[in-house]
Amino acid sequence: MTTRNRIYLIGFSGAGKSAVGRSTARLLGWRFEDADERIVERAGKPVERVFAEDGEPAFRELERATIAEFAREEHVVVSTGAGSVMHDQSLGGMLSSGLVVALEARPETVYRRLSHIAELDGAEAMTRPMLQSDDPLGRIESLKRERQWAYAHAHWTVHTDDLSIEQAALEVVRAWRRLGAPSAWEDDPDFAATVRLEQGAYPVFVGWDSLEDQLGRRLAQMGLAGRAFIVCDSNVVHPYGRAAQRSLHAAGIEMGLFTFPAGEASKNLATATVLYEWLAERRAERRDAIVAVGGGVVGDLAGYVAATFLRGIRVVQVPTSLTAMVDSSIGGKTGVDLPVAKNMVGAFHHPAMVLTDVSALRTLPERALREGWAEAVKHGLALEAGLVDLYEEHADALQSLDPELTTRAVAWNAAVKARMVSADEREMSGLRQLLNYGHTIGHGLEAAAGYDAYLHGEAVAIGMTGAARLGMLEGVTPPGLVERQASLIARFGLPSAYMGVEPEAILEAMSRDKKTTAGQISWVLLDGVGSSRTHRGIAPERVARVVRELGA
Repeated sequence: MTTRNRIYLIGFSGAGKSAVGRSTARLLGWRFEDADERIVERAGKPVERVFAEDGEPAFRELERATIAEFAREEHVVVSTGAGSVMHDQSLGGMLSSGLVVALEARPETVYRRLSHIAELDGAEAMTRPMLQSDDPLGRIESLKRERQWAYAHAHWTVHTDDLSIEQAALEVVRAWRRLGAPSAWEDDPDFAATVRLEQGAYPVFVGWDSLEDQLGRRLAQMGLAGRAFIVCDSNVVHPYGRAAQRSLHAAGIEMGLFTFPAGEASKNLATATVLYEWLAERRAERRDAIVAVGGGVVGDLAGYVAATFLRGIRVVQVPTSLTAMVDSSIGGKTGVDLPVAKNMVGAFHHPAMVLTDVSALRTLPERALREGWAEAVKHGLALEAGLVDLYEEHADALQSLDPELTTRAVAWNAAVKARMVSADEREMSGLRQLLNYGHTIGHGLEAAAGYDAYLHGEAVAIGMTGAARLGMLEGVTPPGLVERQASLIARFGLPSAYMGVEPEAILEAMSRDKKTTAGQISWVLLDGVGSSRTHRGIAPERVARVVRELGA
């Protein structure tokens, strides 16, 4: 999330967005812009006429394009329309390109402010449909309830009921200084993204040949006061576990090294218990840190142990697989598997830092490298159209691990993941669920196959194939996009069908998925390149048909 140069104010009518926005801009020395005024300029007619003559979809597209314009402008405070947050692309554009601050006010306050038009809104306030209702206060309460979930996406909320315009503006500036002002690490040449959370932020660094040179130095810079306990599996202890040891030694940091057998079969409570006991024997303390060096299994297991040992100690993620670099190392989701399903026991525990050395991909087996591209392709298809263009144009160079292009692709993916995590830290709003494109069928396939027949990315590629077909049957995903996705999956050497697994076993595993609520699965479906939404209530018969057709 790039927040240093722009602030978006969202909120219900009467919350004070225009007045507070102007005051905030004055305090920061920035420009103030009103999104509706920009829309009127683009359309050449008032908002009311756009709605009446062109319809709401046309207005929302103008709104989305206007937000995209502001995302390219510098040092600007934007007052947005009250309903702009109800459009996923407009909301996502704001969350990804600026600091989003919600101005909140009680319904009674809104009614009072809209009724006393001279204070905030000018003469047009009396024409608002809400005030023409037989029960205007009830109408305001109803509309606020409908939109509250969207306002909750904001990075910061200011309750304006008892604040003056200047006081509210000062609170917005305080939020910017805490969350949006440049962080110390943002001028670092390897800086890729910042994950901004309610309780703070952490950086993601992406470089080439950077592990041994940077790990110890960066841990010292972040103020590690205790020891560092490196956790890795048998596949990466040489050379990356040892490189981490040398880096920590050079920085004067005391360390230990724990290694466990590589593979998904080790990501369980039994291995976690062995690691707990190992840490206890060494009298690990809360001031210490776990350093997870490896792929997704290492990151998930070490992160889960860090979340739960001594009720939580710091963890640093050092991903060495492509899947971990672009996805699992960022976002704080940790966990272990149960026999019945993947990642059923876990916790949100964000790292203090993510340090990615892209050159580690040179030692990955070819199959493991291919499967990692599935998560990268997923990010492009579901969230970032520019990534799809990059993959289609440079697929061969990326698969050959061209240092510049591959580092660029990994850093871009990290920024996409960081953006979504910052917007939906604990998967409460639904935005972060878009990262699960392809995972519903994919997780079901992994569980049904016993976690050893298919690598995670291979299962996700098959899952994306199924989700695209399902989206086309639902009339959501354009057929041309289904073909484009299929071509991209094939170009990266990924599978689009499964073998040797009973479709009923996959469907049964899917029914136990974490994304299932009241027996209904939440599906992420594409509605355009780089655009996706969640859908519920898809007929089980249609799902079963698609899953069966995926069998080779």
